[in-house]
Amino acid sequence: MAATELAISHARTAALAAVELKATSFTAIDVSERLIFSDVFLVISGSTERQVRALVDTVEDALLNAGEHRIRREGMEGEAHWVILDYGDLIIHVQQDEDRVFYNLERLWADCPVLDLGVELEEEVSTLERLMGEGSAVTFDSQGQGKLA
Repeated sequence: MAATELAISHARTAALAAVELKATSFTAIDVSERLIFSDVFLVISGSTERQVRALVDTVEDALLNAGEHRIRREGMEGEAHWVILDYGDLIIHVQQDEDRVFYNLERLWADCPVLDLGVELEEEVSTLERLMGEGSAVTFDSQGQGKLA
């Protein structure tokens, strides 16, 4: 069973909002065949705590304007390294760039298809690209957690 059109549409709305706020990257993953509680994981990253908080607020506002109500939110306490927004069929992970590299959700869900939302990032080099660019390498420990080398 593939992700529903509604979940994909909401992921597109969230991705567009994130791009407007200069998110450093995003990936939409179709988890519908692996999970019974959600169809799409949208992973968004920002370069700082402030940007992560702003991305969360902007994405929540965009989805609320689209008629989608959040079920729960986790991770806004403290330094906002990783915030999870639960919309039922759509789970949004907003992470700081370094945490995105470290936890590497795309690798964890590599057996699931990546969705093309038809949304493009602007052409500037992101912090994530700089961290993972030439001369940088990501190594993984025995538990599969990534770390910049």
